[in-house]
Amino acid sequence: MSTVIEEIIQTAPAEQARILAHALPYLRRYAGATVVVKYGGHAMGEQHLAEQFGRDIALLKQVGINPVIVHGGGPQINAMLKRLAIQSTFIDGLRVTDAAMVEVVEMVLAGTVNKHVAGLINQAGALAVGISGKDGGLIRARKLQRTVKDPGSNIERVLDLGFVGEPTEIDVRVIHALTGAGLIPVIAPVGWGEDGQTYNINADTVAGAVAGALGAKRLLMLTDVPGVLDADKKLIPELTIDDVSRLCAEGVITGGMIPKVETCVDAVRRGVKAAVILDGKQPHACLLEMFLQSGIGTLIRA
Repeated sequence: MSTVIEEIIQTAPAEQARILAHALPYLRRYAGATVVVKYGGHAMGEQHLAEQFGRDIALLKQVGINPVIVHGGGPQINAMLKRLAIQSTFIDGLRVTDAAMVEVVEMVLAGTVNKHVAGLINQAGALAVGISGKDGGLIRARKLQRTVKDPGSNIERVLDLGFVGEPTEIDVRVIHALTGAGLIPVIAPVGWGEDGQTYNINADTVAGAVAGALGAKRLLMLTDVPGVLDADKKLIPELTIDDVSRLCAEGVITGGMIPKVETCVDAVRRGVKAAVILDGKQPHACLLEMFLQSGIGTLIRA
């Protein structure tokens, strides 16, 4: 049984009724809806938060919502590379992935991490199936092309990130087959190219692409920060696409938050009703975001 339900049962009868009455409109709103959750960061690394995440996702399924999980695994990859004495190099936050490293990345993401996340949900009473983007041709990818300007000459040069990819096509048939059978897909962010090559893909990017292809009701991006902050470091509860462009131009949204909001904007433009950046360290983050009127993160809509 979900910890959330256990907590409700332990409250006074009047409080139980109030909580359930408050939740009912939101349960109706999301009944039968698809919600894509990008899972990673400290929420994945801390065991009690990981177990809680599994229970909360199981609860979403039990109340008639169709969750689809896309997970990362950077710390786990780093740990394995360290054990194998393989040196990592990063450019603009992306891991340069050579032929030897992509085998390790796939082994960790599609193996250890993927099955662990699925296991957390299964342990909570739902049925989750771990797959990678290569299964059923789910994620077709191509080599990611990045350029950088030399500060002295202002000449652009192409960066070679190795087998780092970006999605070109999402075939949702395997997802529909799983959700139609009452299962929860748990997706590792690796894809395959036209040349048969395996590509390591950023999990945020995959989550946005999958949510867009599914026309999801919500994309929930679990991060290690509360959401998008304003110039005074206060949480911005809601943004439009135009707001995001303005805040990026003004330098309010900077650094690692830029690719996250860009992923959300792209997902919304592809048909996702709304995307939310929220703190995965917050207990029951997904439930609080979906079943509270104000939510707890930054919601981005058209």
